[in-house]
Amino acid sequence: MSDYASHLTTIAATQREPVPGAPTVRNSAGGYSFAVDDWTRLDRFLILGAEGGSYYATERALTRENAQAVVRCAQTDPVEAVRRIVAVSDSGRAPKNDPAVFALALVAAHADAAGKKAAYAAVPAVCRTGTHLFQFAAASDALRGWGRGLRQAVADWYTSKSARELGYQVAKYQQRDGWGHRDLLRLAHPKSADPAIQAVLRWVTHGAAAMGPLAVRRSSLGADAVVVHPAVEADLPPAVRAAELAKRAETEQEVARLVREHRLVRECVPTKFLNSPAVWETLLEDMPVAALVRNLATLTRAGVVMPGSAGARDVAARLTDPDRLRRGRVHPLALLIALKTYAGGRGVKGGHTWPPVPEVVEALDVAFYLAFRAVEPAGKRWLLALDVSGSMEGGRVAGSPLTPREAAAAMCLVTAATEPVHHVVGFTGRGFSVTTAACTAGAWAGYPNSGAGVEPLTVSPSQRVDEVVAGVAGLPMGPTDCALPMLYAADRGLAVDVFVVYTDNETWHGAIHPFQALREYREKTGIPAKLVVVGMVSNGFTIADPDDAGMLDVVGFDAAAPAVIADFAGQ
Repeated sequence: MSDYASHLTTIAATQREPVPGAPTVRNSAGGYSFAVDDWTRLDRFLILGAEGGSYYATERALTRENAQAVVRCAQTDPVEAVRRIVAVSDSGRAPKNDPAVFALALVAAHADAAGKKAAYAAVPAVCRTGTHLFQFAAASDALRGWGRGLRQAVADWYTSKSARELGYQVAKYQQRDGWGHRDLLRLAHPKSADPAIQAVLRWVTHGAAAMGPLAVRRSSLGADAVVVHPAVEADLPPAVRAAELAKRAETEQEVARLVREHRLVRECVPTKFLNSPAVWETLLEDMPVAALVRNLATLTRAGVVMPGSAGARDVAARLTDPDRLRRGRVHPLALLIALKTYAGGRGVKGGHTWPPVPEVVEALDVAFYLAFRAVEPAGKRWLLALDVSGSMEGGRVAGSPLTPREAAAAMCLVTAATEPVHHVVGFTGRGFSVTTAACTAGAWAGYPNSGAGVEPLTVSPSQRVDEVVAGVAGLPMGPTDCALPMLYAADRGLAVDVFVVYTDNETWHGAIHPFQALREYREKTGIPAKLVVVGMVSNGFTIADPDDAGMLDVVGFDAAAPAVIADFAGQ
């Protein structure tokens, strides 16, 4: 007698089949997952962006999909869309601000009148630097052109700042992608009654010559004594005045003095002086921590940072200051990239090399953990599962050099460093057996309903994060089966309170869906286990059942993600 009912069961189905009664959709890999809503898609885009695309989608396709989701949010509730954009941008949760700037331009282009007003009012909060403003202007120009609201928003960006702050912005961030401040001023026509702001705007539009003679006199009493015209001294903010004087400087001592007295930034130092140890030593004195992270290699090549030096101690102290990292909005991903590059002693582009300073390498490792929001241990039993399948090697996270599988390994270490009871595995839909610095020998294969493999990983926060990332990057790849962590725990009799799966959600290989595997684990063990899905790609899928309160979807490399995961686990 044929068992017709077995063909209609809702208990299990292969991942290439939809589950009757469950709102699953076909993912890019041909399997079935749950679709995330537009607001989740917005959050993923703001954190991860679409730069570099993914294994299954080009950058163009992924960007268009995310943009369509942002537009739907803008048309549904533009004020809420703007609120989310500002929240992510202002808190420094995202590795890059570019997606937030683009999303704000999308809302301004497609929302109703109230939404446009909210978007334009948020420009100063999201476009904090001149570079951000150029990006916003370029995106807006491409999306809908220059209307009255956009002109006023750009004009307000210039006139709402103090003269000192505006001078700093126009001197440091002069142009980007074919746009400069002169272009924006001619389009927006900002007006101010403040003479100092007027002077800055004239300097941007017409140059220093429009403000009268800029006389530079070198006194016979000292080659680096500089005197400027009194009118210029009165009108120009320090940053602009120092930038003009630096153009006329003849010695590195003059430039170093300007840096020290006027907080001149690296972008305003003439190219011919950027190889000067004296200039770099002075720049370091007041260098913001984000700029410090970007310039570690140069400081080392210049001899300012050397093993055992005062410069190395100063740099290490700044990098491990949590308050400084927070105020500087230094994202963990930026620190991980800096650690990986600096410890390697060779630039990603160009032929520059340097001898890595151990104190700096260790400080970057510490800073990576400090840059995440403070996390209180939940005191649970954790299984941290890294998807190391082939699709996790495609694309880049937030436009960085890191693949999703490398970034997942780093994210995993943050929870592992907080929670004392944890077990880390890598999984792919095919058994594998390797021995590396971050992996034990052997293979787990043939688990119930899967016939696939899981590998326990000996990763630990006691290892440097870049070394763990490199070890995981070398693991063999295979198809994706996100049910394996739960099947593995059930088969081995592991007591797990919280499963955390770091994945792109493109599961398709297994004979049972991940959410079903979790339910079976709960029934078999009696443990009300939870599942946290850390999405490492800004696509539209998740393996977390939205109707199950014990499952949570979070965005990978959100600086707040570890704290959110811990809060959820402790509930």
